[in-house]
Amino acid sequence: MTSPTLRVDDSAMPVVGLGLWKVSPKEASDLVVSAIQEGYRHLDSACDYGNEKEVGAGIRRAISDGDVTREQLWVTSKLWNTFHRPEHVRAACERSLTDLGLEYLDLYLIHFPISLRFVDFNDRYPPEWLFNVEGQGPTLIPDPVPLHETWSAMETLVTEGLVKHIGVCNYSTALIHDLMSYAKIKPAMLQVELHPYLTQPQLLRTAAQYDIPVTAFSPLGAGSYVELDMARQTESVLTEPTLIQIASRLHRSPAQIALRWAIQRGTAVIPKSMSRQHRQENLALFDFELTPEEMRSISDLNINRRFNDPGIFCESAFGRFHAIYE
Repeated sequence: MTSPTLRVDDSAMPVVGLGLWKVSPKEASDLVVSAIQEGYRHLDSACDYGNEKEVGAGIRRAISDGDVTREQLWVTSKLWNTFHRPEHVRAACERSLTDLGLEYLDLYLIHFPISLRFVDFNDRYPPEWLFNVEGQGPTLIPDPVPLHETWSAMETLVTEGLVKHIGVCNYSTALIHDLMSYAKIKPAMLQVELHPYLTQPQLLRTAAQYDIPVTAFSPLGAGSYVELDMARQTESVLTEPTLIQIASRLHRSPAQIALRWAIQRGTAVIPKSMSRQHRQENLALFDFELTPEEMRSISDLNINRRFNDPGIFCESAFGRFHAIYE
């Protein structure tokens, strides 16, 4: 079973991808091989996930075993915050390509609209959020770089053939308007947190106005954040009676209902799962539909609950307030 696709410029990206955040390096290679065997063709990676070498090893195994060709895969990676200066963008992309063992990326995204002080590859990779972690008082240190300069360097990656498409993560409506005022290459993707507790309708409408497709990360909500103390188990949208009732009617799981809701809104989804059963369920979303009333009832669960908010976790984890959302 494979996923239908979403049009991304002149390419087709599978609507359901496998998120690779928080996958340990020792598990990443086998997970990628298994997921490809199960039908996944869209892998969502990033420098900051700290597992790109292992993800790349899994890709090579799957290709060598004849499970897939490189052309059948859609591989996304992301530019980390410490590499926003134009002189570092190409090197950061090339490092991800080397680790993944690929000649090109299908999609390369600016991970956050946050620029931090550069950390040399030889000092620490991935660099994460803190500067000078081995020294006295490691801190998060901003290094202001205009986003238009970073985007211009991203555009060069396309013209030089390192990546096929470029886009952004965690951008607000205001930043999208600003980006579209100077982009010579239009962003091919907006990736943001979206789930029934954070529906962001104005952001989706703004992206649609500019014909920018959207990928929902954390499409199942709190689950990925509980172990990081960024959410409570009681905040799981999957326990909502609304989802449970719809799931019962359709003989599906609440997770499948949440993912189907996202897809019917026109977004791609990149759920992460270490469970084979759950991964297979996450692909089995295209032989049923939610009614307009069910779509509205799920959207009505919105409480603007954002789990991945630098304005909260940067201060609590790194001792410095750094908000990007109001």
